[in-house]
Amino acid sequence: MVPDGLREIAKPLIPPSRVRPQGGGTQDTPDETLFAAIIYVLVSGCAWRALPPCFGISKSTAHRRFLIWSRAGVWGRLHEEILRRPGDAGLLDLSRAVLRKGVELSERLGRRRWVIERTISWLTGYRRLSHRYERHARTCLAFLGLAAALCCYKRLVRLAT
Repeated sequence: MVPDGLREIAKPLIPPSRVRPQGGGTQDTPDETLFAAIIYVLVSGCAWRALPPCFGISKSTAHRRFLIWSRAGVWGRLHEEILRRPGDAGLLDLSRAVLRKGVELSERLGRRRWVIERTISWLTGYRRLSHRYERHARTCLAFLGLAAALCCYKRLVRLAT
């Protein structure tokens, strides 16, 4: 479910899980499994309690680790890292990028409108974002950041091939 390239980009960004000072407890769930479960929830739109048993983790573990990683800023850093990759690989020429001052005239707004509509269409493809299921805005924003990172990663793969 999770492409190997995306997993490799995310691996150094994920904070290590805490070790209990007294030892014991249950065996730690691999980060790759949790990452795949979080992406499954984003893509399928299912509730945490509806995670399939093939992941081998409980709903509370997946949700708790999602919240920990969200508070640590993993999704924003993942998005930034993916956005940096095309320039580093020479796939994108940023020397021609120009910052525009002021607001565009309404007649010329149509040139950029399709870019916005396309991006919104890509984001609504993730079922968790099609309706706001989340109680807290920070959780919704975390899912939105992860969805944006996935959209950019797919675009990066398309540029590289």
